[in-house]
Amino acid sequence: MPWTRTTAPRASAPVRLFCFPHAGGSPLFFRGWGGALTGAEVYTVCYPGRAERLGEEPFTDLRAMARLIAEEIAGADDGRRVVLFGHSMGALVAYETAAVLEERGAPVHGLLVSGARAPHLPRSDAPDGPEGALRTLTELGGTAPELLADPDFRALILPSLTADFAMLGGYTKPDRPPLSCPVTALVGDADPRVTPAQAEAWREASRGAFRLRTVPGDHFYLAAEPPFDALRDGCRA
Repeated sequence: MPWTRTTAPRASAPVRLFCFPHAGGSPLFFRGWGGALTGAEVYTVCYPGRAERLGEEPFTDLRAMARLIAEEIAGADDGRRVVLFGHSMGALVAYETAAVLEERGAPVHGLLVSGARAPHLPRSDAPDGPEGALRTLTELGGTAPELLADPDFRALILPSLTADFAMLGGYTKPDRPPLSCPVTALVGDADPRVTPAQAEAWREASRGAFRLRTVPGDHFYLAAEPPFDALRDGCRA
């Protein structure tokens, strides 16, 4: 199945914006974004093991997954600008996708990363196993407590969530030159897992312009207040 899809086709828009969800997340997290961001054609990325790809085995190699996503994006190039947005784990997948695109000579107009420490920083906080994954999801918020208490819901999300955290824990940034594209890092001022300093360190990921935006809220600040202004700026820059 395809890695990306749009629910709001907008072929006349000058930008294709690709949104990468967090660990355990699906395209549903970005529901309604296509209608709000009228200056871009918004695509959501769907990892295996969830949503319409529920029957597929989740990936365990983040860089391998990013390569396949980049191949699909590059293969559908129509001359429009490409902007990537990723939240939490999705920020790393978006970063790796941007790196592959640039290596292939496919320009990336902008990379926006949200709720994620920079890729070169140590990450020793990836939970181990289903129970650890569930505890982390509870700590981060963003999922209704009544859903987390539902055994059927847990059985549905835990395989992909556990695999995603294992993939995240096994990720190491390769030794490569910095990106060329502009980077914007967003972080909630009450995020329990990512500090503004860790988000600021994304500056080292690219030779392009860098901007840090600290916004009100926790790790899932964007569930209540999507960063549409930052995304519009990123698509225009």
